[in-house]
Amino acid sequence: HGFVKCVCFLHRCFHGPIMILAVLLMPPPFTAGEICGFRVHGQNVPFEVVLVNGSTGEGAVRAKEKLDCELQKEHTFTIQAFDCGEGPDGTNMKKSHKATVHIQVNDVNEYSPAFKEKSYKATVVEGRRYDSILRVEAVDADCSFQFSQICSYEIVTPDVPFTIDKDGYIKNTEKLSYSKERVYKLTVTAYDCGKNRATEDVLVKISIKPTCKPGWQGWNKRMEYEPGTGSLALFPSMHLETCEEPITSIQARVELETSHIGKGCDRDTYSEKSLHRLCGATSGTAELLPAPSSSAHWTASLPTDNGHDSDQVFEFNGTQAVKVPEGVVSSSLAQPFTISVWMRHGPGGQDKETILCNSDKTEMNRHHYALYVHNCRLVFLLRQEPSESESYKPAEFHWKLDQVCNKEWHHYVLNVEFPTAALFVDGVSHEPFLVTEDYPLHAAKVQTQLTVGACWQDNSGHDTDNETNADTLTGGSMHMSQFFRGSLAGLMIRSGKLENKKVIDCLYTCKEGLDVQLPAEVADSVQFSPSQSSITLEGDDIESFDKVMQHISYLNSRQFPTPGIRHLRISTTVKCFNEEACVAVPDVEGYVTVLQPDEPRISLSGIDHFARGAAEFESVGGVTLFPELRIVSTITREVEPEAESEGDNDPTVQESVVSEEIMHNLDMCEVTAVGEELDAEHESLGVDLTQVQQRGLEASSSNVGMIITGVNTMANYEQLLHLIRYRNWNTEALFDRKFKLVCSELNGRYVSNEFKVEVNVIHTANPMDHANNAMAQPQFINPVQHASVDLSGHNLVNSHQASVVPSAATIVIVVCVSFLVFMIVLGVFRIRVAHQRSLRDQEGGKDSEMDWDDSALTITVNPMETYEDQHSSEEEEEDEESEDGEEDDITSAESESSEDEEGVGSEEQQGASRQQQLEWDDSTLTY
Repeated sequence: HGFVKCVCFLHRCFHGPIMILAVLLMPPPFTAGEICGFRVHGQNVPFEVVLVNGSTGEGAVRAKEKLDCELQKEHTFTIQAFDCGEGPDGTNMKKSHKATVHIQVNDVNEYSPAFKEKSYKATVVEGRRYDSILRVEAVDADCSFQFSQICSYEIVTPDVPFTIDKDGYIKNTEKLSYSKERVYKLTVTAYDCGKNRATEDVLVKISIKPTCKPGWQGWNKRMEYEPGTGSLALFPSMHLETCEEPITSIQARVELETSHIGKGCDRDTYSEKSLHRLCGATSGTAELLPAPSSSAHWTASLPTDNGHDSDQVFEFNGTQAVKVPEGVVSSSLAQPFTISVWMRHGPGGQDKETILCNSDKTEMNRHHYALYVHNCRLVFLLRQEPSESESYKPAEFHWKLDQVCNKEWHHYVLNVEFPTAALFVDGVSHEPFLVTEDYPLHAAKVQTQLTVGACWQDNSGHDTDNETNADTLTGGSMHMSQFFRGSLAGLMIRSGKLENKKVIDCLYTCKEGLDVQLPAEVADSVQFSPSQSSITLEGDDIESFDKVMQHISYLNSRQFPTPGIRHLRISTTVKCFNEEACVAVPDVEGYVTVLQPDEPRISLSGIDHFARGAAEFESVGGVTLFPELRIVSTITREVEPEAESEGDNDPTVQESVVSEEIMHNLDMCEVTAVGEELDAEHESLGVDLTQVQQRGLEASSSNVGMIITGVNTMANYEQLLHLIRYRNWNTEALFDRKFKLVCSELNGRYVSNEFKVEVNVIHTANPMDHANNAMAQPQFINPVQHASVDLSGHNLVNSHQASVVPSAATIVIVVCVSFLVFMIVLGVFRIRVAHQRSLRDQEGGKDSEMDWDDSALTITVNPMETYEDQHSSEEEEEDEESEDGEEDDITSAESESSEDEEGVGSEEQQGASRQQQLEWDDSTLTY
């Protein structure tokens, strides 16, 4: 047996027969040449063979199910033919050899193209022509090469400057402009080779970027800082754009410009003396340019810069200078000593400009020591006093500094320990470039004059560089010369001790500046300037560098910072592999606006009127002026109401004001005598100096009052003010004394109310005077106020100071008795009048028809009889008048108190009040 070998090609879904032929080589013995059937060999073969003609051996191969080219393109299996065998049961059946059948399934175009992505995005830079911006790609699920290939793509959106090729690459046909269009949206479709279109088109977004410019991006030019909120992040979203240039190193410098704020930045505006104590400097510091006050008057004529929140700055224009009074600084400085000053000075001429000068007061023209500016050099002159040695010694120390003439504020500290002088400018040490020597001064008994802003010298002297200004301050043949042009503040001399570096840094350090909290994963180097007004960053990784910049913040530690603008500047240098600046990054400029802080309201309260015995005033301890004083500071804030959604635009909803108590420091409290100044011969103000020193404060007294200075808490000031005592050891002519108290913070920036207190002296007479006073006539009783029973509100002053002053007990008794009699008489009279009026009204109602004309009648009433009747009916009507009498007492007391305040004599008023119902008209009487 054998098969004719054949290969069949079927279309997918073919289900009909395929004709095959089996040849009978050895016919069976019972039926020659007859085939009975076929068998298919293989697993899951979707075909079967059906016998068509047994005689000819013809059979048909047909599919048992629908075929799918995408699942299987080819099928291979084997078939075998067999005859019918011998006998009816088919014994000795013969089989043919196996034949292999190969079937290929042809494809039909049943699928359409589909894109791999739902949408496509790309970003391009304006002004460039790209060979390829992006590629879109679609696929077809058909199995044949013809129908599974994507033959073309098409941009459906009309009138766009883009084109697409057969492989899906999109490019622009013209240069794109960011100003014309920022984003293009394209619709793209695809076709397979059977011309089937994609089932869904795809969206392509092409964003246009402006021409890449290297620089910092993602920052705000204006930032607001609210006082008391800690640190403010300046660049939280900043990043550096380098336009994909290969970067090897980045260096940036962030600068905070505060030269227009105070003395170069925001510092505490306490007095320089207080600042020295805050920084740990010991006592012994003399302030040569203090704020003008009753105790420091020599700076009152100098013009000041009042634009920096009580930061006391003195202006010198080349014509002003002041003479420091004797006693402020010792005529001969005890070495070592320190001179410190804030100075702002611009480029000057060839003349010497004196900051500080100690020269001969009369006759001679010698400069003992001086600090001056000459040709942008700072020079310190120190001439040695006469000594046994006549050898040369260092006399002038010269420093050549750019800071002297750059028109900016700088802090200078000069530590002098002969024969050396060390200068610190803004906390940085500078060595003198030149030191000249000179002989010591010759012995002469001439007093010296210390001046600021010029030098006091003789007209005939040689050092008269500024003779044209000699008419400004003259004194005989002496005049001021070598005037200073610039600004000075905080000029101090500390004798006997040098300032250490810690104190110097503390005096210069700003209360505001830049800060950075580096993330742990960033290892870039960060450098601060001494004042923290600038930060320098270096790195090589852009991402890490951006993180550091995002952590830079502005910080102001003052409770009440100076409001205004602080300018910011960022300068950046970027280097590439050739170690050159390949990318030019422009500077960034912005500013921080410090908002106005809530201003505190300092309130002083307590007992403002009291009386004490004369003996207590004369005692060693004296009288406490402010026993129950309280110091409270509050701020007022506006709070927006929580309006509901419906009432957001309600015009009747108003902001509420909330008062909140706060704690802060004080730097001065002044007690001043009101009226006459204190007479040092018999009165004084005193305080325990030990308690003052323990709190780090200073107290000074004068004929005006007492001043306590120094920075400390309100609680400590309150405790110290409780200890202030007034003493008077000659109280015979004293009957009252008034004082006022004022406290302030930040060198007078915030001032409290004037708290006034009045103390009265209670005089006690001797025993013999008590008896005489009891028998005295009423006109000798002191006038007192009747509005209060408390003695603390009275001024017990006798109008005749030469007469004997009655005792306090006698005064109280007489006043009380007189007052009681007057009130009883007045109350009884009013009740009597009211009672008679009611009786007349009743009689008039009953007998109204019997009225007659009484206009011609004259009724005469004996007032003495009325007075007696009132007293006779007093006891009968006592219960009846109790309630009305109390009200009348109050009314009468208030009325009489008002009369006393108007200054009318008490005795005459009391007599008139008591007898106001006992008077009659005697104008017609003839004597």
